[in-house]
Amino acid sequence: MKKIIYTSNAPAPIGPYNQAVLNGSMLYTSGQIAIDPKTGELNLKDITTETTLVMENLKAVLTEAGMTFENVLKTSIFVSDMKNFEAINKVYGSYFNPETAPARETVEVANLPKYVNVEISAIASL
Repeated sequence: MKKIIYTSNAPAPIGPYNQAVLNGSMLYTSGQIAIDPKTGELNLKDITTETTLVMENLKAVLTEAGMTFENVLKTSIFVSDMKNFEAINKVYGSYFNPETAPARETVEVANLPKYVNVEISAIASL
């Protein structure tokens, strides 16, 4: 049976979706962008700041589901410019143990919601 995961420590959905869905032991998160959950405003100061906020938002959703980044099996990273890959990867990598890091793909896309530079989603398991 699916359970909707919601936390005020991550941005509220901006459309007809939920922050995450837990089905049995599997968690499927929606893509997180750099919306500050306290203000509801985007923080696009620079790619490092933006990626850090994305990861913190993802962390808040995982925490609400009783998980950590150690539970993450796979991530999807969408970027508006692959030239930002190195900076995004540096921040992203700081949240994972390299020995147990999840599978992932990184894809450059034409646009992202609210014209952000990076969006990250995850699949995790208890």
